[in-house]
Amino acid sequence: MMAALLLRRDKKSTAAHLKSDLNRTDNSSGVRQLQELLDSVLNPEKPAADTEALDWCKCLIAGGEGFEEFCKTVRSYDNATLCGLVWTANFVAYRCRTCGISPCMSLCAECFNNGDHTGHDFNMFRSQAGGACDCGDSNVMRETGFCRRHRLRTGENVPSVPRDLLLMSEMVLPRFIICIIQYLRDGYTEPDTSTERDLQKVLQQLEPQISFLEELTKMGGAMRTVLTKILTNQQTFKDLSMGQEENVFAKKNYENYLSALKNSGLVSVEEKAQTGAAEPTRGSETGALGLLDTVVIILPIMFFLKEDQDGGQSIGQRKRVKLSGTTKDPSIMDSLKHKCFLEELLFWTIKYEFPQKMVTFLLNMLPDQDYKITFTKTFVQHYAFIMKTLMKSHESDTMSNRIVHISVQLFSNEDLARHVTEECQLLDIMVTVLLYMMESCLIKSELQDEENSRHVVVNCSEALLKNNTYWPLVSDFINILSHQSVAKKFLEDHSLLMLWMSFVSFFQGMNLNKRELSEHVEFESQTYYAAFAAELEACAQPMWGLLTHCKVKETQEYTKTVVRYCLETLQIWFDAIGFVDELAPNQVTFHLPLHRYYAMFLSKAVKCQGLDLDSLLPDQEMLMRIMVHPLQIQASLSEIHSNMWVRNGLQIKGQAMTYVQSHFCNSMIDPDIFLLQVCASRLDPDYFISSVFERFKVVDLLTMASVHQNTVLDGEQERPMLEGALTFLVILSSLRIHLGMADDEILRAEMVSQLCMNDRTHSSLLDLIPENPNPKSGIVPGSCSFEEMLSAVADFKAPVFELGGSMQQGMYTPKAEVWEKEFDPIMVILRTVYRRDVQSAMDRYSAFLKQSGMHTTGNPWPPYKERTPLHPCYKGLDRLLHCKTLHIVIFTLLYKIWLDHSNMSEHVLCMVLYLIELGLDNQVEEDKGDEEPCIEEHCHDSWFPGTNLLSNLHHVINYVRVRVPETAPEVKREREPPASTSAEASNFGQNVREAQVFSLVAERRRKFQEIINRSSTEASQAVRPKSSSTRWVPPGTPPQLVTEILEIHESMLSLLIKLHQKLSAKQNSLSATWLEDMDANPNRHVHGDGITAIERILTKAATRSHQSKRSIQEICGKVFPPVAPKKNSPTAKKTMDKEERRQRARERQQKLLAEFASRQKSFMETAMDVESPDTEAAMDLGASEVKESEVLYDCVICGQSGPSTEDRPTGLVVLLQASSVLGHRRKSDEAKKLPTTDEEHIYPADTCGAVHDVRLALMQSFFKDSSCLQSVSIGWDGGVYVQTCGHTLHIDCHKSYMESLRNDQVMQGFSVDKGEFTCPLCRQFANSVLPCRPGRSTEVVSWHMPSNKKTSVLVKEVEDLQEQLGLFPVSTTTESNLSKEMELVIKDIKNTTQRKYMDYGKNPGSPDNDFLFMYSVARTNLELELVHRGGNLCSGGASGAAKRSCLNQLFHVLAMHMRLYSIDSAYNPWTRLTQVAPSRDDCLVDERPEVPMLFRDCPSLLIIFVLTMPQPLRKEHFICLVRMLYNLQYTQALAALSAKFSPEERQAWSTSGTLKKNAFNAEKSYEALLSHVITELSKVKTVYDVNTEEPFMLSTSVWSPQSIEYSLQQCCLPYLRLSCLLQHHLYGDNLSGCPEEEEFSGLAGCLGLLDPAPQPSNPMYSASCLDWTVSAFDLMSQWCSEVTGLADTQTLLVQDLQWASPHLLQLPDNYNTIFQYYHKKACTACKKVPKDPALCLICGTFVCLKGLCCKQQGICECVWHSQHCGAATGIFLLINASVIIIIRGHRFCLWGSVYLDAHGEEDRDLRRGKPLFLCVERYRVLEQQWVSHTFDHINKRWGPHYNGL
Repeated sequence: MMAALLLRRDKKSTAAHLKSDLNRTDNSSGVRQLQELLDSVLNPEKPAADTEALDWCKCLIAGGEGFEEFCKTVRSYDNATLCGLVWTANFVAYRCRTCGISPCMSLCAECFNNGDHTGHDFNMFRSQAGGACDCGDSNVMRETGFCRRHRLRTGENVPSVPRDLLLMSEMVLPRFIICIIQYLRDGYTEPDTSTERDLQKVLQQLEPQISFLEELTKMGGAMRTVLTKILTNQQTFKDLSMGQEENVFAKKNYENYLSALKNSGLVSVEEKAQTGAAEPTRGSETGALGLLDTVVIILPIMFFLKEDQDGGQSIGQRKRVKLSGTTKDPSIMDSLKHKCFLEELLFWTIKYEFPQKMVTFLLNMLPDQDYKITFTKTFVQHYAFIMKTLMKSHESDTMSNRIVHISVQLFSNEDLARHVTEECQLLDIMVTVLLYMMESCLIKSELQDEENSRHVVVNCSEALLKNNTYWPLVSDFINILSHQSVAKKFLEDHSLLMLWMSFVSFFQGMNLNKRELSEHVEFESQTYYAAFAAELEACAQPMWGLLTHCKVKETQEYTKTVVRYCLETLQIWFDAIGFVDELAPNQVTFHLPLHRYYAMFLSKAVKCQGLDLDSLLPDQEMLMRIMVHPLQIQASLSEIHSNMWVRNGLQIKGQAMTYVQSHFCNSMIDPDIFLLQVCASRLDPDYFISSVFERFKVVDLLTMASVHQNTVLDGEQERPMLEGALTFLVILSSLRIHLGMADDEILRAEMVSQLCMNDRTHSSLLDLIPENPNPKSGIVPGSCSFEEMLSAVADFKAPVFELGGSMQQGMYTPKAEVWEKEFDPIMVILRTVYRRDVQSAMDRYSAFLKQSGMHTTGNPWPPYKERTPLHPCYKGLDRLLHCKTLHIVIFTLLYKIWLDHSNMSEHVLCMVLYLIELGLDNQVEEDKGDEEPCIEEHCHDSWFPGTNLLSNLHHVINYVRVRVPETAPEVKREREPPASTSAEASNFGQNVREAQVFSLVAERRRKFQEIINRSSTEASQAVRPKSSSTRWVPPGTPPQLVTEILEIHESMLSLLIKLHQKLSAKQNSLSATWLEDMDANPNRHVHGDGITAIERILTKAATRSHQSKRSIQEICGKVFPPVAPKKNSPTAKKTMDKEERRQRARERQQKLLAEFASRQKSFMETAMDVESPDTEAAMDLGASEVKESEVLYDCVICGQSGPSTEDRPTGLVVLLQASSVLGHRRKSDEAKKLPTTDEEHIYPADTCGAVHDVRLALMQSFFKDSSCLQSVSIGWDGGVYVQTCGHTLHIDCHKSYMESLRNDQVMQGFSVDKGEFTCPLCRQFANSVLPCRPGRSTEVVSWHMPSNKKTSVLVKEVEDLQEQLGLFPVSTTTESNLSKEMELVIKDIKNTTQRKYMDYGKNPGSPDNDFLFMYSVARTNLELELVHRGGNLCSGGASGAAKRSCLNQLFHVLAMHMRLYSIDSAYNPWTRLTQVAPSRDDCLVDERPEVPMLFRDCPSLLIIFVLTMPQPLRKEHFICLVRMLYNLQYTQALAALSAKFSPEERQAWSTSGTLKKNAFNAEKSYEALLSHVITELSKVKTVYDVNTEEPFMLSTSVWSPQSIEYSLQQCCLPYLRLSCLLQHHLYGDNLSGCPEEEEFSGLAGCLGLLDPAPQPSNPMYSASCLDWTVSAFDLMSQWCSEVTGLADTQTLLVQDLQWASPHLLQLPDNYNTIFQYYHKKACTACKKVPKDPALCLICGTFVCLKGLCCKQQGICECVWHSQHCGAATGIFLLINASVIIIIRGHRFCLWGSVYLDAHGEEDRDLRRGKPLFLCVERYRVLEQQWVSHTFDHINKRWGPHYNGL
């Protein structure tokens, strides 16, 4: 009842009334009233969309005052010291590494800009998942980085909150929140129910309510405290959660909630039921029902799965593992229970899959510390449930982002993370949940023993792995492991570690590849991406996280534990897959995370913790097993590169590349190689070496015989596999990354190897250098050590800009001394993803050597690099280089190379020499006690006496037995047993010698058994090799092998010396004394080819052992026969011929290439100076015509040369484009500034286009339209510019060319239907063909004949010519092909620009319009050429455009077209120019007058005359035209000048000039003429009196004669320049250059207005150019009188003729200025903030790129703007990407960026977010391309935009 009354009253007064009631001491009635009111207002049965309830709440909370005022009041009590601003995806935020303590730290733009981060390492980034600002939080960032607002601890001086202010909030909000919760409960339906499930709809209805909560959080600390109390108060929740008993709705609502809760455990109810049924359990053992004593997880773990009686153990059977029994909070697996609003709110947030608004609300509360702790605990409590929901979600990507958005705020804080780890078992929960997650996608492993394998691995094709659904979980795990205290807890908890190892073992051996041997695989699976990502993220990154906490001695125990568990798990794994000692053939997996954990912890233990390696290693047998799989990967890499896996498709190559790629290598290949190095250093070297060669399948190749049979490899695979094996051994014995290099040395080596492959940009280098993946480790990219190291090893090459070149970026290139001393080909081979990079590094190296003169002939070999000394623990590795097996291999290979056996290569020799040299440099301390003499004797006596390489080098080997096929050349010889061997020896040797050497396999077996049977007696061991070697025959060996004895008599040294001769192709290439000569120059051996390498080795051997030195001198002393023995001559001849033929072919090729290059060069010179408008060109079309009787043109399609004729016209390839460049010119040469604040603006009124439009409109309001249209030029905006590449073609050839293009299916960047094509010769873009006029020489000569006729005669002749309606020399009555083509071109020209740029007349479509447009085309092209020449003709010379200028042809086409219009002779301007007409009063009054001569534009008149007179025009007539028009131009200049005077000055000049009128040359005296003009114009007041109101610019500068002369010259110059240019194009006169101050006299001389040598005495020569045919004063009076009859014409008198060259806008130096102002700016048209904002760089307009909001007539805004602003050329800066796009007509292209970072790089899409600065050169290039209209030619990647930009 009460409520009903209250509801009727006004909300505000009710609120005030209730508030006062509640403030009384006895407030029970108030409480009751309020509760009743709320019961009725906040009734969850009403639809949520009803906003009435929300309004009531606002009023009640505000307690009677307005809600806005209330918000202000509450904000004033804000005591928060954190910013805490929450943002969502795509928000632009900042990260400063200098200030951050946690790597996840981020700042909002406001806090960043208000803090001081100068010189810091920061970047701007677009948030992927959302985040929150950490300003003010000293747990996450250093206080020095706080902004001004959060640095002052605001909390201290805020007054305490008055009790009554938030009283109402405390009463109302709990009811409001439970109301929201009830709506959520009510709206939720389970996904599997049949009803249509629409959670979005429920959320949309609740939008206003949740937004209201969000608004409350933004009121600051005071309100957040209230909210925290309500959200965390357990009593309130108890009271309100169930609702009143009698309310049916509330009851149902609560039940709905309970049923939703039921399935929130990790194991759902159904699963529990099943397991319950499967295992009938008693009492406390209630299985997974989660009782409080222990937690039982259900996991498929393969530990010790005993075989069942029936022998089949099903993989699906589950094995229980107990988690630590003392778990305090056992409910990981169990259903959730809620105790407060916060918990239930989070629960629904999860159920509804993290709606953005809810997430933002929950995060906005975080600045409140109490809330933060409770919320974190709640989050952890729901963690398992969150992940379970995530796995089922359809929108897992969005959901992942939102989860991480929350968790990163909670777990980045070390104290909080530690707190929840201790109190809520965070680590247990995470590991358990991870295991649970992966359990859903396990399959049986097929590695090794497919049938009996008991190992399970993850299935990489499952969505969970493919879509990275696990990443939120893993990223949280990595995040908390980065805190030392948490990581220590993890490492101390053994049961957890064991669980973690079992988790890692799920990835061990995943994504197994089986080599396809017969068919190509049908379907190439791409699962390997998922596999590599999973190993990196789920295994490697947590590993790096743990490793960072094992850096010091005190943490030794942790390392020992991890290593112990790794070994245990590995042992379990070997057992599970059934691995004994032989690997299953033809399969490989790249994923061995257990091996890598073991390797990395070993490395850390030795490097940082001073542990002894041996204490961490297992027994020899285990080491042998551990080594097998990593070695298999290395061999498989070689197989893949040798194309043995081609049938598996491209993806296998992808895996091989990913394995070594920079983001993966230090978690994959590096640990693998390190592990192999550890095994090699501890196992028997002979065993290891033979394992390598066997694994690489090249055992059969290692025979002294010239022919062998390989059972496992094809012939063409042998060489790459052998190279692979040797390279691997070199890498293994020389790589020191984990064996003793310091971090800085590693960084340096990585950097050098990347820079040697290619010059790199800073960012790609950062990307390519494998950083320790954990951000808290020592070397962070961008850290000072990185920058210092970079400057130590590389030079910065700033970007260079050629016009038209590609946009280059700043690059780093290795310093010379790096090439000289540090280039390490082995490191390069290890780090290259593509094999071609190795070649690239070598090419660059040889280029450096050639340039520095260190090695000039032939190709250098990879240099040998000294290594860092080994860490003492790994000394055993050197034994590899000093074992007999390796020495036998080396000897055999040297022998085979010397004899040119098949499949040997330079690379093989190079690696063999590298191994010898490594052996010489790394001697092993001999300890004699270890050797077992009896074995040594039996095995190797036929080869080497000991293991030391140095002593074995000079050991001579006389006889070797080999097994060869009967067909081998060795068999043919007579067999005599060598005399020295006694019968018994040979009998025994029969077996031993051959078997020991070439059964590397047997050798390996023997060693293996020897290790395993350590217990057996010596004797049995001595026998074993014999039996095993005879018994073991490779399967499938053909029987017809014969044993042969080869006579050798060589030592390694002698073979080296013979190879030296062979390489240098000289007999006795080493004289006996060469060693002595060597000592003089020790350094010359560092760089060079094979010869140098051999010399270097011999020198080292000689210096280290006297024995070797003697042997060398002895061998060199003998004289060798040139050819090695036992060489079949025919084959020798063959190879010789081959070589010779190759050589000749090479020479031929060189010759051809050189010829081609010179041709190309000459073509380039003639054709391609598109880009530089200033180059001098030799001849111009006009000038060449003089010499030839008829102009000949080459057709670039059919290649014929001939004249252009009527029937078969030739045309120039041209590009027509509309241009508004001229219209954008301004008076001042300063470019306009781009506005970056609201105060700055750009006004377009002062541009050339605007001024001309205004002038024409003004004229049209006074004068006759047709006359107006002949008095000005248009085309400043949207004029048509014609340019050509200078190539010609027959028009009929062109048509067939276009046809063929049309049928061409290839995607072209242009539209053939629009007539576009590329020039067939130079591929320049074009869209029309301009016909060439047939030219004959006779005419040409008479054209140029100078004549001495008087001016008056010429004037008359011109008049007569104009009278005959210009007959075209070709009769126009018959339609010829030529005239048809000309008509077509005119049509093209008209279609090039938009209608609006052609219709300036009052009646559209009238011929006058057309006439104006035509002559303006000529004007536009002349004016643009002037602009390209820099605005004047001082540079002279034919412009670069001249030989490619088509103005001559263009004029003829326009002239032909314009002769269709006759000029009404009554109004012929010529008569008014040259005759004083009798006054005519007969004109009708109502008709508008003609435009007065003084208002007409002289250049326009000149062009009209030239185009309308009969062609070809004689030069004398042309000069006559120029002279007459100059008189007019000069008079206009005088009139304009007089208008600028003040009245007094006018008076004075008028008087002084009158006196001179009678002088004899008065007509050429400016004073007389000026005075006459002033007098004439003063007859009518209106002309000069317009400006009397304005105080005339107080002219302190009095006009002196000099300034007057200067002003007159400036006024006439534009006219003279244009006339001169026209003369140059029509008659081919050369333009002579002149200094700028003499431009006027130069041009006047050129046009014949002035004697070439002006008298120095007379500097005032502008008047002396005048040439009057009638009385000057009369003519001028007549011109003035036309003006004086008119009002308001003063503005028309002063013409603006001087325009500066066009510029793009001036941009600010720092890109951030533009970005911050524009990226949030709302679009003027649609008032929204555009998704892709863009800026026009020509006029500064802000537009929406691709915005559908601003479409007009189906055209998006950028395209629309480009048509209006630039006549279809637009240059736009994309604000969010920092790049520029060019729109040209219907195409667009990405141009690049004019903003580069400190390292000279673009940052497209602002991905790196580093500060960017304007690159002035690039911007100049852009402007230059705009002005010269060369976008189409220079930018290559164009695409159609379909009006969608």
